[in-house]
Amino acid sequence: MSLPLLLAFYVHHLSPFLLQINEQFGLRWYGLAYVGGFIAGFYLFRWLSRKGYADLPEKEVGDFITWWVVLGTLLGGRIGYILFYRFEDFANSPFMIFKVWEGGMSAHGGILGLLIATVAYARLHRVSWFNLADNLVVTAPIGLFFGRCANFINGELYGHASRVPWAVQFPKETIDNPALHNQLLQHVPSEEWERLNAPSMEEAVRQSETVRKAASEILTPRHPSQLYEALLEGALLFAVLFWLRTRFRLPNGVLTGCFFIGYALLRCLGEIFRVPDAPLTGILTRGQFLSLFLVVAGIGFIIVALRSPQYPKGMPKPE
Repeated sequence: MSLPLLLAFYVHHLSPFLLQINEQFGLRWYGLAYVGGFIAGFYLFRWLSRKGYADLPEKEVGDFITWWVVLGTLLGGRIGYILFYRFEDFANSPFMIFKVWEGGMSAHGGILGLLIATVAYARLHRVSWFNLADNLVVTAPIGLFFGRCANFINGELYGHASRVPWAVQFPKETIDNPALHNQLLQHVPSEEWERLNAPSMEEAVRQSETVRKAASEILTPRHPSQLYEALLEGALLFAVLFWLRTRFRLPNGVLTGCFFIGYALLRCLGEIFRVPDAPLTGILTRGQFLSLFLVVAGIGFIIVALRSPQYPKGMPKPE
């Protein structure tokens, strides 16, 4: 027996709800990922302020995170998703923008919304915009990590077909491939379907071991690209930015540029393993194409920061 036949791939059957009220509403892991990211960002930003890396006083961090970062990220992420990925659907049904329970957030839109909110706050409160942004981007990868983990729990944004030992079979594939849906229907006894009365194939896989076993013989093993991106855009990017923040005395704005460039490059790398969720732009996925603008913006931030260097006020000058 060959090695691929010995492998038993994981059939994804995680629930998107921590606490489910009905078919559509409940406490979702995706929403908790945002909450966790904002809470972690608050405590980390406050620590950076206490250590002198941030010019924003520690007592003002709470208001900044709660009213500016949260709203900027959520509004930017939602509007960016509609404009970048679902604009035609939005043009036909504008009210879809309010159907947040159906999911749909854009990391690039969230970054843009966060940028605008930071500029507005800096001008209103007369603090250094570059310094504010530098400390904020150190916290951002934590939210990206949680968000990508939530994507995996939801079984969405899955990767290309693969036979790696850690490959995962995602029931959402039946939505994109109706032939697989029909094939799975035929492989499970009709009385089992009647017993389940599940609203979707994903729910049927979660509820029934019989359906799950049939799915394991039909669904395509795929890269868990969500976890790849969680490690790249989240854990790795955070480690690099935190190291730069705490080990080097960098001019305000340099870290923001590093974040833009680092996120763009790691996003492009992660997208290699991921099935495109929008039409390609040439040979690039939508995420890779949008990341090109972040690289340009990141280079611009670094150039401006180095031309007229200003440093965090609480950091001592090197001897």
